[in-house]
Amino acid sequence: MAVLRVLVLAGTPEARRLAAAVGTRQDIELTSSLAGAVAVPLLPEGDVRIGGFGGVAGLTGWLRDHNTDAVVDATHPFATRMTAAAVAATAALELPLLVLRRPGWSAGPGDRWHRVPDMAAAAALAPRLGERAFLAIGPADVAAFADTEGWFLLRAVEPPAGPAPARYEFVRSQGLFTTDAERALLREHRIEVVVCRDSGGDLTAAKLVAARELGLPVVVVDRPRAPDGVTTVATVEEAVDWLRALP
Repeated sequence: MAVLRVLVLAGTPEARRLAAAVGTRQDIELTSSLAGAVAVPLLPEGDVRIGGFGGVAGLTGWLRDHNTDAVVDATHPFATRMTAAAVAATAALELPLLVLRRPGWSAGPGDRWHRVPDMAAAAALAPRLGERAFLAIGPADVAAFADTEGWFLLRAVEPPAGPAPARYEFVRSQGLFTTDAERALLREHRIEVVVCRDSGGDLTAAKLVAARELGLPVVVVDRPRAPDGVTTVATVEEAVDWLRALP
């Protein structure tokens, strides 16, 4: 029986569910790759590698050395560098590539959303909506607010290593949050505006529900477009079907 060797660029709940979905199959040998940005990551089932590849050349070499047959990019929707590397490496080796991206969020009744194209636009708009902002964004995105007036609440696994706003409070935290916890956080810090990325998914949407209930404006940064010419699916089930259909 031929075995399909698959590399999953992981780090999301969808990547973990994909690993679980194919873990018992004898015809698929799946390796999940984590960037190593989190000290104690949630590990998917099966084989796992941790650490970067060293750019396109490193990823290309790894795929070649491990006789990889296909790649599934199930990274965060805003992990643009990793996605670009996957596109370039698979093109160089003529390997099939699938992008697994959960759907983005849509505003509902009561939401006060302001969509912007990028983090720079978010930094320009947020101070006009409120003096005290909760930055529910990636650590690397905090630098966009370094010269922005106002007070900011930052929540992440590690404090910002690069440029940061002059006035901020850092809350160390990792994990999922309930609507009650997010509502309490916003009230405790007297937050007037929330800034977030359109990450999508139910697991990180509690802050949006809490903001709606408190009547707060939310600046939502649009997600990058999926790469042109690459098959993109929204569910784990579709990703499994894609793998099954490979020759």
